Amino acid sequence: MNAHRHSYTIDASLPGPRSNAWTAFFTLMKHKVALAGLVILLGLLFMAVFAPVLAPSDPNEQDLYHVLEGPSLKHLLGTDDVGRDLLSRVIFGSRATLLMGALSTFFSAVIGVLIGLVAGYKGGIVDMVVMRITDTFMCVPALVLMLVIVSALGPGMQSIVLSITILSWTWFARIVRGQVMLVRELPYVEAANALGASGFRIMFKHLLPNVMAPIIVTATIALGGNIMLESAVSFLGLGVQQPTSSWGNELRIGYSYLEVVPLFSLAPGLMITLAVLAFNFIGDGLRDALDPRLRSSLGIRGNGYGRAGGTNAVVK
Repeated sequence: MNAHRHSYTIDASLPGPRSNAWTAFFTLMKHKVALAGLVILLGLLFMAVFAPVLAPSDPNEQDLYHVLEGPSLKHLLGTDDVGRDLLSRVIFGSRATLLMGALSTFFSAVIGVLIGLVAGYKGGIVDMVVMRITDTFMCVPALVLMLVIVSALGPGMQSIVLSITILSWTWFARIVRGQVMLVRELPYVEAANALGASGFRIMFKHLLPNVMAPIIVTATIALGGNIMLESAVSFLGLGVQQPTSSWGNELRIGYSYLEVVPLFSLAPGLMITLAVLAFNFIGDGLRDALDPRLRSSLGIRGNGYGRAGGTNAVVK
């Protein structure tokens, strides 16, 4: 144990966690695609947070004398089927869509990471049972299972978040389980076992910090996928209900008037596309930034970054 610790701490040039974080940050900043995604995401978040200020009118205010009108100075994107301002509806729709995507991803990550940690660390019969359950969930078509759950619970934000969570935890569970099975064989984990550390401490003190990189990347990409799932269910009329606005809901209503007011569907559809692309771009950038093998393609040397994970875990 002492010899092992000495071999990792003798080289004072190895960077610590803060140095690793800055290396990943600068790598991400050099990734043009990730930067584009970050700019788009910040714009969407700004729109959602400051929706009451940015929206030109009340998104629920109806004007039955101006129904399904095209763009004008008063209504920049036109009006919907009951005379509401489309631009205001799209701006406020970002709140529901992004919130449902974020909540479902957060709960999916928490559940999947916990399950993956236990399965990967315990192994044996526990791992086999957990993975067979995971495989069962992954074999069921996502949209079909979502429709069944939402139909049983009734449409609404809570049903959407719950159904996406039930579907998405499997991604995190499989990825974390595979990473944990690799990390648990490292010397510092064996040393912790030899010193009598509890399974809880090993999983959350030593294993979890060293599998955070794939979790972060998976969560970022999953956000885009979950927004697509929410929009698909909302398009079928089982999402948030009127008068609450969401991009999928606006897309569904506007589809019936596509020839009359094309922007009724095109505007929310474009926002969904931008959100999904932004999260995918950021996910690609994070993958490159957190993987020392890919980071070299951006012209940044790792400075031992790839070795620091085990070092930091032992020194702590």
